[in-house]
Amino acid sequence: MSVRLKLTLSYAGFLMVAGILLLAVVWVFLLRYVPDNDVILGPSGWIPNRGDLERAFVPKVVWMLGFLLLFGLAGGWILAGRMLAPLARITDATRVAAGGSLSHRIQLPGSRDEFRELADAFDAMLARLEAHVAEQQRFAANASHELRTPLAITKAVLDVARNDPDRDTSALIDRLQAVNTRAIDLTEALLLVSRAEQGSFARERVDLSLLAEEATETLLPLAEKHGVTIETSGDITPTVGSSALLLQLTMNLVHNAIVHNAHGYGTVWVKTHVRPTTVVLTVENTGEFLSPELVSTLTEPFQRGTQRIHSDHAGVGLGLAIVKTITEAHDGTLTLTPRAAGGLHISVELPQTPSAGIRTARA
Repeated sequence: MSVRLKLTLSYAGFLMVAGILLLAVVWVFLLRYVPDNDVILGPSGWIPNRGDLERAFVPKVVWMLGFLLLFGLAGGWILAGRMLAPLARITDATRVAAGGSLSHRIQLPGSRDEFRELADAFDAMLARLEAHVAEQQRFAANASHELRTPLAITKAVLDVARNDPDRDTSALIDRLQAVNTRAIDLTEALLLVSRAEQGSFARERVDLSLLAEEATETLLPLAEKHGVTIETSGDITPTVGSSALLLQLTMNLVHNAIVHNAHGYGTVWVKTHVRPTTVVLTVENTGEFLSPELVSTLTEPFQRGTQRIHSDHAGVGLGLAIVKTITEAHDGTLTLTPRAAGGLHISVELPQTPSAGIRTARA
């Protein structure tokens, strides 16, 4: 049976039970006190006995119960239909979404009852799902384009080597190795993004200050090569997450701050500090003046600032996109702000956890 039919039968049954109980009250508290024998008041008067009242009352009771049954079924069917009408709209929207149209919304009117809350929650889910699918499609298109470039270069290099056997192949091999390395880096970055988005990682207690120190020490030769100074400071910043992913996040931020800097005299500031309920990692660097419009696009995949950079440490265009994905996977917030003097200020805010058991960062 449908829910509407079940509610209709429930309404009608409840109404019948209420009618029967009312008649039982009349019988118990009224008819039972009427005598069975005739009561003669005089030559011209008498009082009906219990049998007379039952013969007069029972047919009317049957008709009344029949009317209550029909009224309960009809009224219950109408009331159930009105009550379940919002659920029908939600069901229709679900079918539309299942057919692939994620732009459809229920937008249920009326007071904020249980159906309205369900419809609003469903609309919010569709909005998030639509945005996620659009982002995935855009990411897949960009990834396909980026992977096609090294493959095309590889094919061209191999064609040159095959068509010109006398050509010095050492330069071609070096070029092929560089292109292959770039394709491997891009593939590993794509896998890292997928792993972070799925949340398939073990969580442990992590101190961001130690990760900032490790990332700084690892990338110090690159900073010296570019003539960039790195200054690290801050407090113990305990949080919970994947140590490997958070280290990758810190490495990407520091690497990005070194590469996109004023080479020869630039500076990178890496700081950690604690707030009442969160911990914050900030990476700030000198460099070119950036507009707020440009900064808002830097976390999109394969965005490299004002221009595409072709160097040994240019990356694959997924640095800040990976940072954003890892931050969201750890329930954190990523904020990018252009510096008034040029360069970029990046802040990663993550939930704080008690610092017991986390070793102290070296000075």
